[in-house]
Amino acid sequence: MKTIFQRADISATALIDPTDTTERIKDFPKICVSTFSDNIIRKFASMEQAEQIAELYTANGAMPVYKIRYKDTDIAFYQSRVGAPACVVGFEEVVAMGAERFVLFGSCGVLDDEKVKGKIIIPVSAVRDEGTSYHYAAPSTEIEADERCVNVLERVLQDLGCPYVKGKTWTTDGIYRETLSTIGERKEEGCLAVEMECASMLAASQYRKIPFIQFLYGADNLGDDTWEIRDLMQYGLESAEKYMALAFECGLALL
Repeated sequence: MKTIFQRADISATALIDPTDTTERIKDFPKICVSTFSDNIIRKFASMEQAEQIAELYTANGAMPVYKIRYKDTDIAFYQSRVGAPACVVGFEEVVAMGAERFVLFGSCGVLDDEKVKGKIIIPVSAVRDEGTSYHYAAPSTEIEADERCVNVLERVLQDLGCPYVKGKTWTTDGIYRETLSTIGERKEEGCLAVEMECASMLAASQYRKIPFIQFLYGADNLGDDTWEIRDLMQYGLESAEKYMALAFECGLALL
């Protein structure tokens, strides 16, 4: 039985384009940074030099888009909604507003604690266990990150003295269907982490030809028989400045 995920032709023109729903904004920053943490976004939005420049609208409500000045460069930032479809929609709309470079970061579940502990994760590829990526890229088990963007992130981390590890991530839609047997399979395939957006964002950014960097930091641990929540509920707040500064530096390095 065939499914829509086996459809190889993704070249057809879509009925609705992001520019049909989103107006281009004059002088919108070329660099846009996003994360999933409401805590981190609120913290930076409250800074004196930050200002709101736009909004993303859905039935869930409006999501503000802000601008901040960093090293003489304007950078846009906003909170991405969790999950592949919502995350990609936000990306599509800020690109329609005028963003030309995009950096995304967020927490992930750890599958290999020994390799990941205390390190930033650079995804070099993602297992496509979600649906959104198949509308932007022909079917495949995995999708690779752009090599240039991976190299930029690696260079920035080295310059800042941040420990990191490069590897594969597992992007899934079914957060409550991460079974022990599936987790075991992904670990055998070499996945270091599990999250919900990377594969779709790699596909969408490559389709739109937008340079894209994503980095991950470990939160809960799924690498053992028992789930460890650890600092998942903090959503990165304790290291907010470090993660945002890293994202801003990556954005500048993409210019």
